[in-house]
Amino acid sequence: MKTLENDIPDLVPARMVNEYVYCPRLAYIEWVQADFAENYDVAEGRFRHRRVDEEKGALPAAIAKEDIIHARSVMLSSLGENLISRIDIIEGDATSVMPVDYKRGAVPDIPAKAWDADRVQVCAQGLVLRDNGYTCNGGAIYYVESKTKVPVEFTDALIAQTRQAVAGVRAMAKKGAIPPPLEDSPKCFRCSLAGICLPDETNMLAGRVTPDSDALRRILPARDDALPLYVQMQGARIGKSGEVFEVRAKNEKVGEARIFETSHVAIFGNVQVSTQAIQEMCSRGIPLTLFTTGGWYYGSATGMAHKNVELRIAQFAATTDQNKSLALAREMISAKIDNCRTLLMRNHQDLPDKVTSELKRYSESARKTDEASSLLGIEGMAARTYFSAFNGMLKNNAGESWSFDFNGRNRRPPLDPVNALLSYAYALLVKDITVTLLAVGFDPYLGFYHTLRYGRPSLALDLMEEFRPIVADSVVLWIINNRVLADEDFIKRGRMVALKAEARKKFISAYERRLDALITHPVFGYRISYRRVLEVQARLLGRFLTGEIGEYPSFRTR
Repeated sequence: MKTLENDIPDLVPARMVNEYVYCPRLAYIEWVQADFAENYDVAEGRFRHRRVDEEKGALPAAIAKEDIIHARSVMLSSLGENLISRIDIIEGDATSVMPVDYKRGAVPDIPAKAWDADRVQVCAQGLVLRDNGYTCNGGAIYYVESKTKVPVEFTDALIAQTRQAVAGVRAMAKKGAIPPPLEDSPKCFRCSLAGICLPDETNMLAGRVTPDSDALRRILPARDDALPLYVQMQGARIGKSGEVFEVRAKNEKVGEARIFETSHVAIFGNVQVSTQAIQEMCSRGIPLTLFTTGGWYYGSATGMAHKNVELRIAQFAATTDQNKSLALAREMISAKIDNCRTLLMRNHQDLPDKVTSELKRYSESARKTDEASSLLGIEGMAARTYFSAFNGMLKNNAGESWSFDFNGRNRRPPLDPVNALLSYAYALLVKDITVTLLAVGFDPYLGFYHTLRYGRPSLALDLMEEFRPIVADSVVLWIINNRVLADEDFIKRGRMVALKAEARKKFISAYERRLDALITHPVFGYRISYRRVLEVQARLLGRFLTGEIGEYPSFRTR
């Protein structure tokens, strides 16, 4: 397998040296894998940093005797020190200059009055200034919350520590192997990358901590504030106005969504998107997903591809490894069958023992089979058994003039309302998993179980299998059993049945509520939404493919 033997950049950002001292894994994720996430601390830090981010003042190549230096946001590099840095403030005169680095927090209650990572970063900036010909014997860290400037002397020990950290960053990147997560570290709680790193989860699955230890820390947020924007009004137009996406129809505003609260934008049919809105989506990593008017998923449009080439190399290598591909496929299909069985046991009014025993047997067979063709056959037989009992989960009230009946799965096109609902639910789910895979760094079109076909997101369909019954089918059952829709909510043309626009709105609302539903994670034990579970599973798949954990832990609901 090709690795990143790395033609690593000559220059290490001083901020990455800070991250490396704080947590090597954090530096690797941000610099090598180019993955990043924002939380409240990051957003507040950027806001408080905004004043020094504005370039102002000059740093002359030669300082005259009478010069007083005060320059903001100065970019300098040093080939001799292998460093590059944007220095917040440079102060000084003809005798010497000093870098001042802004930090959002308060002065720490430690003897040095500054964290080691912050002292190393400002020292790295000082080394850059020295290599550019300036006299620089010290710097300062300005803690915004305390409104206090802490001086930092560039001692021989601090300079040696800084150079050692620079060498450590370069060696880590060249090796091309992600460092293990910190164990039970308080640093993880405030880290914006905790949901990407999965420190406790990875340590547990890799065997570094015991599963029965008092509980994995719920570092991941239980809910995700970013939500999709759905637009299906034909002729509508999405534009950008300040920090919001505006939806207009016939020159009137019909809706809006704040950009930083938007995870992705889904448009159905004839909906226009302005160039400014598309540019904003690209710059912020907000995918644009496209559907037909009736809900058939076309695909997604994104900005630059995720920079985690390392993950895609591992993914491509695994797809050519028949044993690895089969192991993943077995686990995913077995979990799907188990989740089908659980859904039936929860909701069927009179479930025959034969159905549960057959599904249990199919799940066990799926985990043991050593041939992909056999797995396809097992999945097909399990699906027939599951859907043969599906009607028993529908609560049709006696005496009603119209009811939902299900006599087997059909599609392309769906021939009855229940199948129309199932197809629509699966389209929404594959959309969400595709978006998740893109955000993590995968190629969603290259899978391990579903065969490769032009335009088909095979990996998204693979990962989707575990969630078909417990997310998509569950929404369909809730819609039907709570009488949310009726006969008039469906269009019937010839043999085809589809949802009307207002019915799709109701369905999307129910679907999004299902994604926000909190559950207890069956492996990790903390409360988490299905929306977050999709991302966690995708990241755990990546951890398996890159060799951090020995097995892929499929999701089986309790």
